[in-house]
Amino acid sequence: MANSIHKVRCGFQTKQRYRFGWFSMKLKLVGGDSAGVVTAYYMCSENGAGPTRDEIDFEFLGNRTGQPYLVQTNVYKNGTGNREMRHMLWFDPTEDYHTYSILWNNHQLVFFVDRVPIRVFKNNEKPNDFFPNEKPMYLFSSVWNADEWATRGGLEKTNWKLAPFVSSYKDFSVDACQWEDPYPKCVSTTTKNWWDQYGSWHLSGDQKMDYAWVQRNLVIYDYCNDSERFPTLPEECSLSPWE
Repeated sequence: MANSIHKVRCGFQTKQRYRFGWFSMKLKLVGGDSAGVVTAYYMCSENGAGPTRDEIDFEFLGNRTGQPYLVQTNVYKNGTGNREMRHMLWFDPTEDYHTYSILWNNHQLVFFVDRVPIRVFKNNEKPNDFFPNEKPMYLFSSVWNADEWATRGGLEKTNWKLAPFVSSYKDFSVDACQWEDPYPKCVSTTTKNWWDQYGSWHLSGDQKMDYAWVQRNLVIYDYCNDSERFPTLPEECSLSPWE
């Protein structure tokens, strides 16, 4: 272990794969000095970061004591990511459990924190679009050392004298289509799969108000506003999250 300390990781995954649904879990993140430590809560089409994977990520970026956690979200399609957003949270995620959820259907991906939508990623429903809607995914979570990039771009390193670093989990909930080759078998607890009905294809009126508040107050980075990194912005950046 000592010879590979910079690759330390622990975690778990679901036995089943899913294609579309609602995925939710309560997490309490690593407290104290968590610089360099990432708690990841994500969906991925492969058991391992394969070169053609689809992926939907929550990554909680640890920090020095007293500094706020940032939550980074990202989306991968066929192994390509670079769709990062970063948000502040409006609470200390180390003091208590909070609920982090993903709504995934063929029209949109929505990332929720305590039922507040913090990010909307729309499907432009065109051939070769970037939306991950074809591959079933496992759900994973892990705690791992990413001090080469996670805290202030890698300037703040993990203090291993403070190990172990513990994130806690409870109340995992899934209401989704479970994949059974060659087709998905819906095992929703509701007969009409509420997460794939018209009302879940768009934000509701209340969700739009919450989302507007998040956009005004909590967004730290949005790749769709990074013209230096993307002289030609990705096509999905032109899609409205409000519609």
